[in-house]
Amino acid sequence: MDMRLRPSGNSGLLVSSLHAFREYQLKEAWTWEHQALVRARVVAGSPALGERFRAVRREVLGQPRDEAKLKAAVVEMREKMRSHLGSKPGEHDKTAQFDLKQDRGGIVDIEFLVQYLVLRYAAELPALLRWTDNIRILASIEAEGLLASDEVELLREATRPTARRVTARACRIAPACWARRRCATTARGVAALWRRLLEE
Repeated sequence: MDMRLRPSGNSGLLVSSLHAFREYQLKEAWTWEHQALVRARVVAGSPALGERFRAVRREVLGQPRDEAKLKAAVVEMREKMRSHLGSKPGEHDKTAQFDLKQDRGGIVDIEFLVQYLVLRYAAELPALLRWTDNIRILASIEAEGLLASDEVELLREATRPTARRVTARACRIAPACWARRRCATTARGVAALWRRLLEE
């Protein structure tokens, strides 16, 4: 857990009340913090407190949003991440490697697409807020008709092996890169979906 990502950064409190958390999320939080809240879930503690947290999560994520502003904020944050963490031009020319997590069409693009759709449509389609993992959120997105079945299947199939490889890298078992030829078609499909949903 990166404690620098808490509200107010390094100067913020390590722990806050649920009331303070709600106020921050409704009045001060950035879009990327709401993106993170899409994936937030209770893992331990009081069941009553857990239900109160889920109610705050539903309230925050279920707010109506300006589509153009939301798109701009999501794209801006993703470009910032890609410029710092993705492959640089020419970086993998010799080995023709593709960073499964950070490069265009990789797992972070999929996560951002899922988070964008939840934030954009949850006010109208609260069923999108039931789950916190991408696979089941994608099932909800398909059920609500926001993406076609083949588009959801593309994202689902791209997520599964990629997530395993990224997890292995985090455990220092394997690099989170594959030969570009192994994932070029899938990455192009994800990138095309990104352009259609967020850049057109």
